Amino acid sequence: MLSGMDLLLALILVAAGVLVGGVLGVLAARAHGGGERAALAAAEAREGALRDELDRQRELQREAGLRDREERALRDERDRREQHVLRALAPVRDTLQAMQEKVDAIERDRERQYGALGEQLRRAQESDEALRNTTEALASALRSGSTRGVWGETQLRRVVEAAGLTRYVDFETQTAITSDAGAGRPDMIVRLPGGRALAVDAKAPLDAYLEASAIPLTAGGEEGARRRALLERHVKAVRAHVDALAKKTYWAGLAASPEFVVCFIPSESLLAAALEEDPSLLDYAFGRRVALASPVNLWAVLKTVAYTWTQQDVSVEARALFDIGTQLYERLGALAGHADELRRAIERTVESYNRFAGSLESRVLVTARKFPGIDETKLDALPAPAPLDATTRRLTAPELVDTGTAGG
Repeated sequence: MLSGMDLLLALILVAAGVLVGGVLGVLAARAHGGGERAALAAAEAREGALRDELDRQRELQREAGLRDREERALRDERDRREQHVLRALAPVRDTLQAMQEKVDAIERDRERQYGALGEQLRRAQESDEALRNTTEALASALRSGSTRGVWGETQLRRVVEAAGLTRYVDFETQTAITSDAGAGRPDMIVRLPGGRALAVDAKAPLDAYLEASAIPLTAGGEEGARRRALLERHVKAVRAHVDALAKKTYWAGLAASPEFVVCFIPSESLLAAALEEDPSLLDYAFGRRVALASPVNLWAVLKTVAYTWTQQDVSVEARALFDIGTQLYERLGALAGHADELRRAIERTVESYNRFAGSLESRVLVTARKFPGIDETKLDALPAPAPLDATTRRLTAPELVDTGTAGG
């Protein structure tokens, strides 16, 4: 691509060629003796048009050069200002980047926890199916009272572990409760956020249920009547456990505890059979501040508690981020104070320089000219220091002006 100077040179050469052609045309016309004046007038007209075009091209070239210089100056000034702003904001950018990384880490932890929730639900269903399949095999062993107690406690521990709440649970070997009803020791104490606690006790009413399970559902006659009688005995056994837990009033011996106790039935089939035989059993238990819970129900409750603990941890992290942001804001105010002190120092420096320049011109040089043999023309030729009239820019942003309460 041709530059502006090359284009101008090309136009001049074209114009010169046209002028030469016009002159030659005039000479040819004179030689032939005809149309001399007309050819001369035409040549002069072309010459004038070309001169006007050359002048117009020179003006366009000059304007283009001015615009180009202005654009370069503006571009350089804009780049300089952007670099200055980027350097000034570098600490803020680093702090905000650290905060963003912290928030991203918290969000990743939350997503992993949601994924783990689905996986644990699946595992809980698999565990329940395994319990159903092994009920018959365990029936003979569970007829022993001590064995039933161990089985219930073992199931309780498994549910706690599946819910991921082990570190927030105290088992009976660690905790005893004393209330108006006397001393008691629940199988488990679940610690809740805010210093609260919830008592859980495992009960396994199995005798009547196991005998009833041995009779087919389709049995009639005496066997069918016997099966119904055994299920009624099973319901009564569950009611007896409810009454016993209600009398212990564990919640009265726990600080800030919800006013109920959880009765854990370690098998879905045990609780389902009792509720199927007596649908009013749940209301009966609720009226005595006892919540009947199967493994699945208890797991859901404990998982909710675990999620609440997680949310509390997230709230602590969010508070830490808020404190960092507040500290950053306060330090920006302190930085503005330092900048204002620097501005005043610069202004004092300018004033000192201007006093120095005035003293040099009005006092020192006047005295120096009085020395014998001094060439005053040489003194006058020395460049005098020019006074400074530029002023510093004050900060106007409200966050940077009010620095009275800013910390260091």
